[in-house]
Amino acid sequence: MPEDQNIKQEVQMVVFRIKDEEFGVEISQVKEILKLVPITRMPKSPVFIEGVINLRGQIITVVDLAKRFDLLSQGRTETSRIMVVEVGENTVGMIVDSVSEVLRLSSDDIEKTPALIETNVHERYLRGVGKIDDRLLILLDLNEVLSQEEIHTMAKHTEAMGENTEKE
Repeated sequence: MPEDQNIKQEVQMVVFRIKDEEFGVEISQVKEILKLVPITRMPKSPVFIEGVINLRGQIITVVDLAKRFDLLSQGRTETSRIMVVEVGENTVGMIVDSVSEVLRLSSDDIEKTPALIETNVHERYLRGVGKIDDRLLILLDLNEVLSQEEIHTMAKHTEAMGENTEKE
């Protein structure tokens, strides 16, 4: 067996919490992590879309992941954060209860999502489960968290907000 096949692949994950559950997303999708800033509400938005923020001149939509996953959030606290992430070709802010760490997971420590996993998160959002000592980390596929239709609607709202900001 060639030595190359013994090399384990590692993936870096940003770990965050929503209520009592720990989640992870690939670090390559996370652009930055912000403290909460004022969010401008958007009319006729789905309940999980909090609104938009102006991030250094770029208008981005902010999604409350607890609402998206139908989880009860602990409410906004000093530890609440907005993770600015890439979803497809769009930049989106995602509100989480806290961001705890960045860690490396070996491909051996990632398993497909068990059919009977105990979580309220819709299985289509899940990429797998990471095992870290005695912890289980729910790995999200951010490209599945929002449908193409939702992304298109958000992009239209964001463009409209950007045009309004430029006129002022």
